[in-house]
Amino acid sequence: MIFIAAIISICYFSIICSLIIGFDKLKNIENKNTIPKNKFSIIVPFRNEAKNLPLLLHSFSEIAYPKTLFEIILVNDASSDNYIPIIEAFKIKNPTINYTLINNTNITNSPKKEALTTAIKISKFNWIVTTDADCNVQKNWLNLFNQTIEDKNALFIAAPVKFKYEATFLHHFQNLNFISLLGSTIGSFGIKKPIMCNGANLCYNKATFFELNGFEGNEAITSGDDIFLLEKIAQKSSEKVCYLKANEAIVATSSEKNWSQFFNQQLRWASKTTTYNNWFSKFVGLIVFIENLLVIILGGSSLFISEYWMYFIIVFISKILLDFILIFKTANFFNSPKWLHYYLIISVIYSAFIVLIALSTLFKNYQWKDRVFKK
Repeated sequence: MIFIAAIISICYFSIICSLIIGFDKLKNIENKNTIPKNKFSIIVPFRNEAKNLPLLLHSFSEIAYPKTLFEIILVNDASSDNYIPIIEAFKIKNPTINYTLINNTNITNSPKKEALTTAIKISKFNWIVTTDADCNVQKNWLNLFNQTIEDKNALFIAAPVKFKYEATFLHHFQNLNFISLLGSTIGSFGIKKPIMCNGANLCYNKATFFELNGFEGNEAITSGDDIFLLEKIAQKSSEKVCYLKANEAIVATSSEKNWSQFFNQQLRWASKTTTYNNWFSKFVGLIVFIENLLVIILGGSSLFISEYWMYFIIVFISKILLDFILIFKTANFFNSPKWLHYYLIISVIYSAFIVLIALSTLFKNYQWKDRVFKK
């Protein structure tokens, strides 16, 4: 068992070290005030987001990009709240912004992919930008996408997302979990083996989307509008897939309000990992799961077999120290070192959380936007 544990840990440490190196390889991008040239269609699917739409729409109104070079397409996914007056008020206050409101058709098991596809088909411009209704964007958001398209001739651009700060343990737990994913995302782009991205902040070429038949092939999978498209485009033109590591491109979103919602979110995210086509993504996911399972097994065994105590300490301490390096770098990028206050406490229970989520995806249904999605 000790030999197997050593092999697993070596694989895990090698992966994290490579992600740390990749994170440092991607340099922070500053806004160079590139001449606005590219035209963007911003697409926002939403369902019962009346409480969040005002902040999102206000942030759109402050975008420092020519109003003639972008449009906003809002896709209502069977909302039952009073969202229409909010959108009408936005239209009156911002008559120069080109926006469209449409309804989703809700035919497939993946309403978000369906909403995006419906909007892309009617979009006027050749660059698609996606975000979520509970987000808000920064004024140079589109400027930086435009700059990246011009500088790197990109077809697919992933960009950073962060949580709005709240002073609760649940929020800190979600933040550290999210930061670990963000650090891994940025690091994987840095080593040119992207393993994930976030649909709350993406930009991609519309012609390429249709050339690759959009989300065809994974319509039955509820989530994954981001990662599956990333995989398709990376397979076609890996050199034109990039990450926009820029503070001014960060989109802020809300964390989940309770443990039940957070658990369902993690189930939804984890449920798509088995359908990844990228072998490296699957390998990383498998090693991360086994390493966390190993921590639990060694910890439990050390209670009954004293010699395992030393092995547990070596593996656990090495893991949390190496993880901390990547998490610390990511937190600094987001200018939020305060997120690290609970790191040690959360590290003690984090392995159990990861294993619980992974095992739950095998048999447990999850809820999303007041809908139940079955395994």
